Amino acid sequence: MTKEKAQARREHLTRMREEQKRKERRAAFLMWGAGGAVVVLLVAVVAYYLVNERAATSLDNVATAKYTGSQHTPTKVTYKENPPMGGEHNPAWQNCGIYDQPINNENAVHSMEHGAVWITYQPDLPKAELDTLRELASKEYMLLSPYPGLPSKVVASSWNNQLKLDSASDGRLARFITKYKNGPDTPELGASCSGGVGSTTAEAPIPATAPSQDPSAAPDASAHPEGDHTDPPATDAPATDAPATDAPAPSATPAP
Repeated sequence: MTKEKAQARREHLTRMREEQKRKERRAAFLMWGAGGAVVVLLVAVVAYYLVNERAATSLDNVATAKYTGSQHTPTKVTYKENPPMGGEHNPAWQNCGIYDQPINNENAVHSMEHGAVWITYQPDLPKAELDTLRELASKEYMLLSPYPGLPSKVVASSWNNQLKLDSASDGRLARFITKYKNGPDTPELGASCSGGVGSTTAEAPIPATAPSQDPSAAPDASAHPEGDHTDPPATDAPATDAPATDAPAPSATPAP
């Protein structure tokens, strides 16, 4: 009887040990399983953040063109894009800065040829967003102006590059400026963004046609009827802030 009790006791202890081992294995499995789930969750969260961050700052939606520089015309230009991002332009560039009224496309395009980024916005843009744009445009080689008929709330343009945005706080705007201001597509990198014209469209609209000479006038170079406009030199300004050689000739009177 004693042997049977001893045997039973040993079997009972064996069962207890096996049960304990099963519990330990289950606990370990649950612990590692929970830890693995946490790791997977963290990886998913980081991946989601990175994907969203890239989408929020990606410049994949930048539209591009292949305009060449140094194409001057004294008359109004019909541009393919709205607003333009290159092409023919006025011999005088727009002084970089912040404007409360629309400016001439033709002058602004010339500024982009010199490396400027032109930010345009819908005239009814809320003040808070406009303040954001003003802060961004307070640096060198920046143009800011309202633009009636703009296809989106904000458009950032440089020579041959353009990005349409629905908000002034879009993170892509700052990245666009960093990448394209005085960027590799600039035809006249280093040329001045001052010493040009500071007038708005209302103050000095670009004429639709070039003013013509009076046929009866004597062929004297100094005798220009009032309102006549002499063609300026075709070369652009040197890379200084001095008045440029491609601005209208001093003897010319701007066309009304």
